Amino acid sequence: MKLNKLFAVGMAAMMTMSMAACGAATVDGQKSTTQAAAETTAAAASEAASEASKESGAAVSGSIGLSVSTLNNPFFVTLEEGAEAKAKELGVELVSVDAGDDSAKQASDIEDLISKKVSVLIVNPVDSDAVAPAVKDAIAAGIKVIAVDRVVNGVDVDCSIASDNVAGAESATKFLTELVGKDAKVAELQGTPGASAAIDRGTGFHNIADKNLKVVSSQTGNFNRSEGMTVMENMLQADAEIKGVFAANDEMALGAIEAIGDKDIAVVGFDATDDALKSIQDGKMKATIAQQPDLMGATAVDTAAKLMNGEAVEKSIPVEVTLVSKDNVSSYIK
Repeated sequence: MKLNKLFAVGMAAMMTMSMAACGAATVDGQKSTTQAAAETTAAAASEAASEASKESGAAVSGSIGLSVSTLNNPFFVTLEEGAEAKAKELGVELVSVDAGDDSAKQASDIEDLISKKVSVLIVNPVDSDAVAPAVKDAIAAGIKVIAVDRVVNGVDVDCSIASDNVAGAESATKFLTELVGKDAKVAELQGTPGASAAIDRGTGFHNIADKNLKVVSSQTGNFNRSEGMTVMENMLQADAEIKGVFAANDEMALGAIEAIGDKDIAVVGFDATDDALKSIQDGKMKATIAQQPDLMGATAVDTAAKLMNGEAVEKSIPVEVTLVSKDNVSSYIK
């Protein structure tokens, strides 16, 4: 079908040029039959070209900028890979930059993408507040903006793509409660302060834990494995009776497991990274929450392409989350 339309476009263009070469004389302001026919054919060719272009995806032009919070986290590596795969599929240029968990660098990266005149900015904020001024600059420059995994506070972006972090954390905490029992002492490893995912997961944890468990310590591990291990060591020194740990991501959960060693303490995480799934399979981590970072990245680029084509998109696109434990982990391991 596409080949037929493209053939028709070519033939129409040839006919138009041929007619134009024959001249376009007018008499008393009236168009000649030849000119009128040529213009009619040209209009048909233009319409056919437009339709063929839309069907083939060739209408996408311009580039997409992707600002990732950090590529030192397997979750965001997978998100970027999903974005790159979709960009390749669509034939769209994707310019990706790594903020390295540094808000100031992310702001600078975004300003650089603005100077490169990207058509759409996909941003995964380090800090949902700190990134706002740079995102406002992008919007002022006429750039469409998509927030992925984390929101941009105080800015009306074109689309937000994220998991339901509150619901995911609630599910993980309910499971933790079943493991350790009501009123057991637990600790919370919080994510990077200011990141919307850290805030939402903390909210989900406390929605359940405050009613059913004794939260003896809540400290940030900045979504980092080594920091999670250090903070967990300090928590255990302060209270050796901790029975469970909720970590706002798998990297901190894995760090906590290293600190815990052979103690009988249940640990749940969030993200379902490969290392976390292997830990669950090995009986170390008890559960995690599966997101779909590759789908997030792909959806972000697909949505960006639609915006570049002038299409309307949903303001918010949720991505489903699922509890993963020893009972279903095998279906998640690649």
